[in-house]
Amino acid sequence: MSRKGNCWDNSVMENFFGLLKTEMFYGNTFASIHELATEVRAYIDWYNTERIQERFEGMSPIEYRAHTLKLVG
Repeated sequence: MSRKGNCWDNSVMENFFGLLKTEMFYGNTFASIHELATEVRAYIDWYNTERIQERFEGMSPIEYRAHTLKLVG
């Protein structure tokens, strides 16, 4: 936890959960907690491996990390 009034350390996760709710959760119904957990895991996998992001120059997060490691190594 950060000091009172300093929200920067939470902003990354708050942004991710906002995207998760908007792109995966809202408008869907789930029959069980198990089904919800399965869908959340699938979303996280999709987010990291396939979701193209403008801030990563049109690459997915995993592609961007691999690209960066090639440049550094």
